[in-house]
Formats: sequence, C-alpha cells, structure tokens
Amino acid sequence: QVRLVESGGGEVQAGGSLRLSCAASAIGSAIVAMGWYRQTPGKQRSLVATINIAKDTDYDDSVKGRFTVSRNKVGNTVYLQMNSLKPEDTGVYYCYCRTHLQRDYWGQGTQVTVPS
Repeated sequence: QVRLVESGGGEVQAGGSLRLSCAASAIGSAIVAMGWYRQTPGKQRSLVATINIAKDTDYDDSVKGRFTVSRNKVGNTVYLQMNSLKPEDTGVYYCYCRTHLQRDYWGQGTQVTVPS
C-alpha cells in the first residue's frame, strides 16, 4: 500500500516559479519510479516528468528546459521545480509512483494556475 501526499500548488503569474512536492509512504512496497502528470478540463492525464531509482528522468517536450524533476536520497519524495511558467501549464498536477510490483499509485492532485 502506498500513500502520496502532495503540496506546493497555487497561482502564479506567467514567468513565475512554483515547486511541487510529493511524499510517499510505502508499506511492503519498493518504489521504483515517481513523477508528475497533469490534467486539464476535457483532456486525459498526461505525463509531465518522471524520475526512476537510477535517477533517469523523462520530460514532456513542452516543459523541457523549464521544469526539473528530482527526488530525495531515500527515493520516497519527488519534487517538481517549475520555472518560466506559462498559461498552458495550468492544470491539476498529480503525483504518481510505481512500485516494484509494477503497480501505480496516485496523489489527490494539486491545482496549478497561471493566468493568461
């Protein structure tokens, strides 16, 4: 069982920065990857950035060079540093993690709003 707790969303003007955090509590499971997905009204949830236990990262093309995903040493907390935010970055950001059993877990979501 894995529980994810997110923090750090909010509203920021275009060009500003926000940092999202997500802490995982895993009982009986080893976390092999964590990351962030974004969902906007009428669209499917889509990948923003992920990081695995080897610290390999993957980013959506739209955020490359502006967002940075990282994790703590233990590997149970993931961060998303978002710089140069744009209105199109607006959405609900969901933390996710994958365990060694290839099961995915999701956080409750945190709203990020960048007014146009």
